[in-house]
Amino acid sequence: MRHRALAGASRARLLAVLRASTEPLGIGHLADAVGLHPNTVRAHLQQLLDAGLVLQETARPSGRGRPALRFRVDPDAGDDDPEPYRALARVLTEQLAERPDAGAEATAAGDRWGRGLAVDLAPAPSPADGMQRMVQLLDDAGFAPDAPDGTSAINLRRCPFGTLAAGRERVVCGVHLGLMRGALQAVGAPLEATRLEPFVRPDLCVAHFQARASG
Repeated sequence: MRHRALAGASRARLLAVLRASTEPLGIGHLADAVGLHPNTVRAHLQQLLDAGLVLQETARPSGRGRPALRFRVDPDAGDDDPEPYRALARVLTEQLAERPDAGAEATAAGDRWGRGLAVDLAPAPSPADGMQRMVQLLDDAGFAPDAPDGTSAINLRRCPFGTLAAGRERVVCGVHLGLMRGALQAVGAPLEATRLEPFVRPDLCVAHFQARASG
């Protein structure tokens, strides 16, 4: 559960803000710090609470109304150093890139990842719903997505694995394409991720989608 909670970039940013603070922080402060709606912050905090990464406290009452909640990092949670994980990811990516079927295996791995991330998403009975769920998931994963009106594409303004992806697009971008396909399947969307254009510009990748025929 802990690794799943840390998989989302928004939750990782919240955790970083809490770690940098010397005192517990409220939802409003956290929402401003990470640029998210307070309700979205509440949902992410609940996952961090469930994973045992943060603690919830009640502030001292001040006037009428329900006492505000404050959050801080659990000092007993243990803080895994991310550098060994980056090194491990690089080694495994380079090893997989040497295989003739690297793209297919990477996409299959991403498919499993996407299905796992999609368990918190609502069903998507229409292609439009599927695009909305996809933007939601990609935003949470740190891709800074936007879907221009009237198009069947999502612009990805940031790659959370940009340094690792450079020169290893077949593997890293294959994982990301699989992630989108698996998530769309998991929410029952009649929509398919057809291809991912990596690094159209240094700060832009483009994911393309098409409606899937029913039956």
